[in-house]
Amino acid sequence: MVLTRDSRHTVVERVRRDPAFAKALLDEAVTHFLNGEPDTARVILRDLVNATVGFERLAVTTGKPAKSLHRMLSTNGNPSMDNLSLILGVLRKRLRVKLASRTVKAA
Repeated sequence: MVLTRDSRHTVVERVRRDPAFAKALLDEAVTHFLNGEPDTARVILRDLVNATVGFERLAVTTGKPAKSLHRMLSTNGNPSMDNLSLILGVLRKRLRVKLASRTVKAA
């Protein structure tokens, strides 16, 4: 019998013990959004919220209902730019990250 584990639990544990991993996830989520892959970005952000601030605290901080935040970051979610900015701002502050963009020339 093979034992399996939900990957979300693994992500939560790793984020809690490895701040660099949490920052890398935030970077990955933003990169996916900017590269036109919002579905993947939302899943990463959902896992990161669960592992750091939690949806209840995020709701208090953003002034948005937790249920709405869950929907925004679901696979079918569609957060507005304003809401996405709020979520990223909370995560950025929590992880003490400064976000910056740069352009890389394609080869």
